[in-house]
Amino acid sequence: MITLREITDENREEVYALRLAPGQERFVSTVADSIQEAIDEPDGRALYWAVYDDDTPVGFVMITDETSGAPGYIAQYLWKLLIDERHQRRGYGTAVLDLVAEYFKRRPEVEVMWTSAQEGEGGPIPFYEGYGFEQTGELVFDDEVLLRLRLR
Repeated sequence: MITLREITDENREEVYALRLAPGQERFVSTVADSIQEAIDEPDGRALYWAVYDDDTPVGFVMITDETSGAPGYIAQYLWKLLIDERHQRRGYGTAVLDLVAEYFKRRPEVEVMWTSAQEGEGGPIPFYEGYGFEQTGELVFDDEVLLRLRLR
């Protein structure tokens, strides 16, 4: 069973040890760097969890639900998704997207979930499009392609 769990002193070391496959580092930061980014950008109001398959940590996800209203942040936004290289291509990424989409769907007023990604060989855009995200034609942040998933 795939679950999202709080990162605590008890599991921090094993969650921080999660790694991407070679070449993926340009698309998503490490767990430690992602959490530091959340700390450095409090207006994003990041929420983050470790991804577990039963008792095994397999990934990390970070979202923005509601922002502070500061420019440069997008509400209902998938900010980070990392699946450890040893656990990729086993459906964990899709399972995490299901959980995040369900999190946002709890509120009937939330109609769209957003994410963004760099283009490039080995990047996550085809994965997101396979899930149902659509490119908007806009570039955000550091020239990342903005994608939307209609929830309703």
